[in-house]
Amino acid sequence: MTAVFSHGRLRLYLLKLLDDGPKHGYELIRLLEDRFLGLYAPSAGTIYPRLQRLEVEGLVSHTAAGGRKTYDITDAGRAELRQRAAELTALETDIAASVADLSSLAGEIRSEVRGSARDLKRELSEATRQTRRARWEAPAPQPRPASTTGPQAELRDELDKRLAAFTAEVGRLMHARQFSDTQLRTAIRLLDGALDGLRRLLR
Repeated sequence: MTAVFSHGRLRLYLLKLLDDGPKHGYELIRLLEDRFLGLYAPSAGTIYPRLQRLEVEGLVSHTAAGGRKTYDITDAGRAELRQRAAELTALETDIAASVADLSSLAGEIRSEVRGSARDLKRELSEATRQTRRARWEAPAPQPRPASTTGPQAELRDELDKRLAAFTAEVGRLMHARQFSDTQLRTAIRLLDGALDGLRRLLR
């Protein structure tokens, strides 16, 4: 959970969202994700226990239809919102600042990922060129052992194709949409791991 919602402030914001109209848990999760520009999304394990607690406290109620609970704020919940209006205003200010910070961090991470992707593409392209050069510059008169003819040549061709397809797909994915900071960090680790594995294998 993002730090801006520490010390019970998430429950206050849930009341604020429900004051705009009844919603089920998934809608609340999506609204929070939208508020944070997709850079933060609470889990169901974060949202539903708080909704249940609010219901126990009499601040929200729910109706069930089709296996889904729809939550609505009660008069007691609206009264709490009025009592905590100044706190809610401060929370909105903190959320705006948090979104700005997260956006800046995401921009830095995207730059790092693009740099990593460019480096990987460059290294993969160089490995492909070296593989092709080694194949074409090998002394023609020297017969290759049986184990390196036929099937191995086909495997080398397949490796070339896979490398080209991989670099093209990485580039396409990087420009397809925006990513969360968690996704970008994971992508960096995956690319670094793949590159390390190839280096160890091809040395």
